[in-house]
Amino acid sequence: MSENTGIDEKTYGELREIADRYPHARSGLLPMLHLVQSAEGSVTPEGIEACAEILGISAAEVSGVATFYTMYKRRTVGDYHVGVCTNTLCAVMGGDQIFAELKDHLGVGNDETTEDGKITLEHVECNAACDFAPVVMVNWEFMDNQTPESAKQLVDDLRSGTEVSSTRGARLCTWREAERVLAGFPDGRADEGPAAGPASLVGLELARENGWKAPEK
Repeated sequence: MSENTGIDEKTYGELREIADRYPHARSGLLPMLHLVQSAEGSVTPEGIEACAEILGISAAEVSGVATFYTMYKRRTVGDYHVGVCTNTLCAVMGGDQIFAELKDHLGVGNDETTEDGKITLEHVECNAACDFAPVVMVNWEFMDNQTPESAKQLVDDLRSGTEVSSTRGARLCTWREAERVLAGFPDGRADEGPAAGPASLVGLELARENGWKAPEK
């Protein structure tokens, strides 16, 4: 490990492990950045330097990727990243109101973290879950069909340590734990919870009821 990266030996070794998974090591940059966030709480200058050193590219190239994608954060994220979809459908279904009330309830603005370090609130773009609008995501897990009241209860439960499960997924873990999974280190909970909700399955059910099939090639 380089003495100049500021990344501990365990994380540095795992970053190299990720790079080694790919025929072209640079292809591992996205999961490597998730691992940096898991270890550091955000994409730090030290994490950028470590990725650059392992991949044999410049820190500017790594930084360019880290600043392009919104899931990479340059400020430390709280235990739970709460993203409220404010794109068109979610907004008109109540997403704007949810976001406004959560800001007041938590005493933070967009992309800010509560004083106890528990919740980072952010308005996010479309989560590709329009059939469950308005949607809130916690550490990238779906919380469907939210209201201002249910969203406030959600963040209160997270802050108090109450166990919360995603609408269509596993029990919620911390943001750093979720980032480690996104880096490619499974936590064994991938099959927890339902895989799809009723709204997503309507088309499939109609096809089965009517005997519809895709045309043969």
